[in-house]
Amino acid sequence: MKIHEYQAKQLLAKYGLSVPQGRVCTTVAEVEKAYDELGTDIQVVKAQIHAGGRGKGGGVLLVKNRAEAKEAADKILGMTLVTHQTGPEGQLVRKVWVEQGSAIDKEYYLGIAIDREQQCPVMMASSEGGMEIEEVAEREPEKILKARLSADGTLSDADAKRLAEGIGMPAALVPQAMEYLHGLAKVFCSEDCSIAEINPLVSTKDGKVLALDAKINFDENALFRHPETETLRDEHEEDPKELEAGKYGLSYIALDGSIGCMVNGAGLAMSTMDVIQLYGGDPANFLDVGGGATAENVTAAFRIILSDPKVQGVLVNIFGGIMKCDIIATGVIEAVKQIELNVPLVVRLEGTNVEKGREMLENSGLPIIPATDLDDAAQKICAAVQGA
Repeated sequence: MKIHEYQAKQLLAKYGLSVPQGRVCTTVAEVEKAYDELGTDIQVVKAQIHAGGRGKGGGVLLVKNRAEAKEAADKILGMTLVTHQTGPEGQLVRKVWVEQGSAIDKEYYLGIAIDREQQCPVMMASSEGGMEIEEVAEREPEKILKARLSADGTLSDADAKRLAEGIGMPAALVPQAMEYLHGLAKVFCSEDCSIAEINPLVSTKDGKVLALDAKINFDENALFRHPETETLRDEHEEDPKELEAGKYGLSYIALDGSIGCMVNGAGLAMSTMDVIQLYGGDPANFLDVGGGATAENVTAAFRIILSDPKVQGVLVNIFGGIMKCDIIATGVIEAVKQIELNVPLVVRLEGTNVEKGREMLENSGLPIIPATDLDDAAQKICAAVQGA
């Protein structure tokens, strides 16, 4: 789950980490009021969307007086901001963050993510702040310093000192930087984050260490422990199909292709998408109904898949273990009866009660194309879509 920059900064401040003072605004009048209240000549007006690259897209503007703040708000609020992370369709800007300007001396990078190989959170720090960390890793990997967090989610003093000094933090600010590194580790683990990134972290000419930008994502599997985090969700920034899927316990990720995929299990989903591409098709989504879905959930899955206008065909590929094939067949039949199905549908079932499930589909009298295995299913749906 993603949140906005201003929400991430508010969370950092909650843990005692320094961030510039700011106000979130949804109207031009609110921006003008915020400029007056913040009381500094130089301020920054920043578009709030769940994507990076806002500055390059014209969504971050430096202002030097109230009139410029108003002009920036007029430009940014309501714009469709296109960045390398939004795709060509862009994202509508509904709110901005107005922030006090800072006397920047040097920019750094600081972030924490889960290292899958080491199976633990790892803190990364670099002297190359303000840049995409992927670019730094490719061009100058030696400038990225790393430290593992301990089993209790803390960073050792030795590692904090090594990172702070290693990225070139001024000696007088190393103790303050160490506190920041310790604090970010606490935020990451206490809040069950999947990413906590500050880019840039800056040292200022008046001797402060603070975050000029912040990105925090949460592990959705842990949201049950943080009901307050759920209130930070901005549904305008999320795919409505993904939100609808979540209500039924389904995992849905929209893709760019034309073949809707309904499967059970992430591994089977990946295999299904790979084989579709092998036979010349492109998946329109990743939709996993899980191991214990009901007929109602399967019907909901069909509705979600078919709500995407790009979908020109649907492939159902189910291996029935806990999820029995006759339950899937019931859901498929009910969905086709309830929804106006105007695209080809290929169904491949295997596993528990497979013969019963196949018989139900065959006797349904519905336009369902049966398949015996994954290769057969993928070839049939690709041929049907390409023929259409």
